[in-house]
Amino acid sequence: MHQAIGDKQGITRYGSMTLPMDETLVTVALDLSGRVWFENRFAFPTEKIGEFDTQLVAEFFQALAANGLMNLHVVLHHGANSHHISEAIFKATARALRIATTVDPRQSGVPSSKGTLTE
Repeated sequence: MHQAIGDKQGITRYGSMTLPMDETLVTVALDLSGRVWFENRFAFPTEKIGEFDTQLVAEFFQALAANGLMNLHVVLHHGANSHHISEAIFKATARALRIATTVDPRQSGVPSSKGTLTE
């Protein structure tokens, strides 16, 4: 991701998405701050989705936050189907990342009062 967005000049930096998936509602908010934090407020009603261990979802997003150097918050408002919860989390994160990495023509330079998002 670092190679894709470089020094972050001109990006929006923040992104969020609230995404419905049938009975499920998930919000993801993130900041490409260069600082790592992962907050998860979700739980799955089942331990597996087919053969997939649902505990791996939180592990994946912890690694994404750490390797992407971002603050990442995932909140499950409600949901009863593990597949829908997982799918909504992944899709909302992708859409929030799209928003955060979009170049904003009104933004000159790096969107930080410190002048950098790489340290």
